[in-house]
Amino acid sequence: MKDHELRFSDTNSADDSEGKTWGLDGNLFWFVVAGVFLFVVTLLLMFSALRCSFGQSFGIAIIPLALTLLYVFGFRQGKPPAYDLDLVDYWTNGAGFAPNPQLQPQHPFRVNDDVAD
Repeated sequence: MKDHELRFSDTNSADDSEGKTWGLDGNLFWFVVAGVFLFVVTLLLMFSALRCSFGQSFGIAIIPLALTLLYVFGFRQGKPPAYDLDLVDYWTNGAGFAPNPQLQPQHPFRVNDDVAD
């Protein structure tokens, strides 16, 4: 009777998560780290080397950080894989991957009532 018992074994078949760091999915924290690094480097270069005012330096240095955060939280965090690439594809190529039925040529055997004999 023991030959027909169902055998159970532990698997990781449902573990598809890439993990989280600082509350961000997968490796998204590297984008934030890069944005903060660009912010600090730009701020230091503008304020120290180029002798700009702190307000001007901060205003220009915040741009890479803001763009990075917009990308991470607008297009990647909590979205399906490749959502950002699919969105760019949608913006450039349109809604679908099938041919547009309105732009198809008419079938050659179909009678066209608009053409005079």
